[in-house]
This record gives sequence, structure tokens and C-alpha cells, in this order.
Amino acid sequence: MRVLITGGAGFIGSNLVRAALREPAVKEVTVLDDLSVGLRANLDGLDVDFTEGSILDPGALAAAMAGRDAVVHLAALGSVPRSLNDPVASHHANATGTLMVLEAARRHDVGHVVIASSSSVYGMNPQLPKSELTWTRPMSPYAASKLATEAYALAHQASFGLPTLAFRFFNVFGPGQRHDHAYAAVIPRFVHAALRGEPVVVHGDGTQSRDFTFVGTVCEVLLDALRRSVCHPHPVNLAFGARASLLQLLDELGDLLGRPLARQHAAPRDGDVPHSLADDGSLRGLFPDIEPVARVDGLRATVEWMSGRMGVEPLASR
Repeated sequence: MRVLITGGAGFIGSNLVRAALREPAVKEVTVLDDLSVGLRANLDGLDVDFTEGSILDPGALAAAMAGRDAVVHLAALGSVPRSLNDPVASHHANATGTLMVLEAARRHDVGHVVIASSSSVYGMNPQLPKSELTWTRPMSPYAASKLATEAYALAHQASFGLPTLAFRFFNVFGPGQRHDHAYAAVIPRFVHAALRGEPVVVHGDGTQSRDFTFVGTVCEVLLDALRRSVCHPHPVNLAFGARASLLQLLDELGDLLGRPLARQHAAPRDGDVPHSLADDGSLRGLFPDIEPVARVDGLRATVEWMSGRMGVEPLASR
């Protein structure tokens, strides 16, 4: 199988590239990434065919797509705050970009397209757990663009017979996730501050909860989807119904590091939803053999990776 991974130099993408290169069914990996979010260094030493280019560039997209058997489309502009600052950029990258990927896949007779959507599409829907068959109400331009992303994938399946699978990702974390940019996710920010012995900044009161999913588990699901060419007529939550509040997360991280973590509370972030929890029935039905990595084990792997990058020993070892 020859696989194209868009956004393959990013956090999830580069983890997936590594996993794909260990997968016997995958014979060749191509990456298309404009490096607006990802880093070329994430792919150093890996046997991939890398093209620096945008999914919005028809020429670059066509060259990367030609001859591929399957596509995992991860390229996107993430972050709710980023979309509030520039809604049009998020729409172009996430909605228009996805449409261009799907059309290129159709022109090049690609046999399977896996798309990354987001749990943010549930938005104002208070139901817990979040079921794929319930209503969506995005609260940010980012969430709206991701709803368009999955809608285009499912529309191409229904209209043109293109085999697609749209996953709703929930708060993916793990090694390789950056802390050092304005839109960094919560876990790398927490881990970096904790390793430096600095107060951890918590937006809001910390009772907001998320269904955190380890990146290794996400990659395992994505590869199984490719291996078996899994398609589905509805979006599929990619999380396993194991949420934690930010306060609980800080307690778990403190236990790993051997001391309580100092906390500094800040104003809540605009566009954030209070709670997120996946109904994982569809996921487990489609992927019954996947056993998720436990959150604390994922946190441990993340701490070990980041402490190595920072050149410090985890606090519990000092």
C-alpha cells in the first residue's frame, strides 16, 4: 500500500509516519506539508517522500496524490483561538483544503481516504457522552470548518462512491506535541511548565473535562483503518470514553513528577466547551481489537519525551 499523509510533519502526522513505516502492509509513505504548523525536523532520518507544499496548491497536491492507494488527511489549521483571530484562514485550510484533497483523490482513483475531524463540532450540545448521531452546534470558526471537513468527506462517499472514513479526534496528546507556540494544547503546556518548576497556567477553574487520547492509540486506529480499508457512512468518534478534568490531570501529572504542581488560574478561553466525552460504541464496533493506552501511561511517555528534549531529569528522579 502506498500512502499519502497530508500534514505528515505535524504532531499526529509525524507519529503516524513512524508507525506506518513499521507496518508491513505499507510499502511507501509520501508526506505533503507546508510546514505552517509542522516541522521538517519531525521527519529527520525517516524514509519518506517529502514534499513541502500546501493542500491548497493544485500542482503540489496532484504530484503528491499520484499513484497513492490511500490518503490520511491530517493537514489543518488547528486551535479554537487561532480561528477566532483569523476565521478565513481556518476555513481555507480546513474546509476548502479538504474539498481539494477529496477531489484530487477522486481524479487519481485513490481507493481510500481517511479524514480528521474534531470533537469541537459538538459545541453547544450538552449531551454526555457525545454520540455521532446527535446534533452538532459549533461554537467557533474552527469547529465550523471541521464540520465542513467531515461533511465533504461523507458527501463524496454518498455522491461519488469515494470510500471515506471521517474521525472526530478528541484532545490527542503525546510525544512530539509542541508547547512553544501561541496555540499550544494543554498537556504539553502543563508538562513543560511542571518540568521547569513553574506554576501551571489553568484557564478557568479547572473543572472543565476532556476525553484525552494518546497519540499512539490514534495511530493504531488509523493504521488499522488503512489496513482493512474501513469506511463508514457517519463520522466516528476517535476516543474511548475516559475523560478527566484539568484538575485531575494536574494531580496525575504531579504524582508522576513526585510533587504537587503550583497552579495559576487565568480567564477562561473564548469558544471552549465545558465538557467533552466520547460515546465510543461505533469506534469499538469498527475496531474491536484496539486497546487504548491508559492516560497515565501516555502522560508518562510524554513527560519522558519532553524531559529528554529539555535535557532535564523528571522531578521525581532528582
